[in-house]
Amino acid sequence: MGTIRKILVPVDGSDNGCKAVDEAIYLASKCGAAMEFVYVASGVNRDIPSHLIFDRIWQKLPRDILANKHVETGEISSAILKVADATKADMIIMGSRGLGVIKGALMGSVSQKVVEQAKVPVMVVK
Repeated sequence: MGTIRKILVPVDGSDNGCKAVDEAIYLASKCGAAMEFVYVASGVNRDIPSHLIFDRIWQKLPRDILANKHVETGEISSAILKVADATKADMIIMGSRGLGVIKGALMGSVSQKVVEQAKVPVMVVK
């Protein structure tokens, strides 16, 4: 893995998603990396306005970290990977949804799909 200049963080307002934001902010501050945050409106979270999630993140974001917001729709893992490519992210840091063994095996988790298909390193935070 080379220099980390840009970190993509998918956000959904979940506990593990918030932990991933904290880890990403810490790493970005140590590396001097810019941050890209993406919220994907889907069947699971379509009723949560993206501005509520972004407002909470911007409250804790240090002023010296450059950051951008993205809102996408559609299949979550595909949207995350699309933004990763479009923004030329060097790394993805995301939360684990914790679907459980049975549900995860039947549905497949978003983080699992991103890990398998991403062109860059992915850190999954629990």
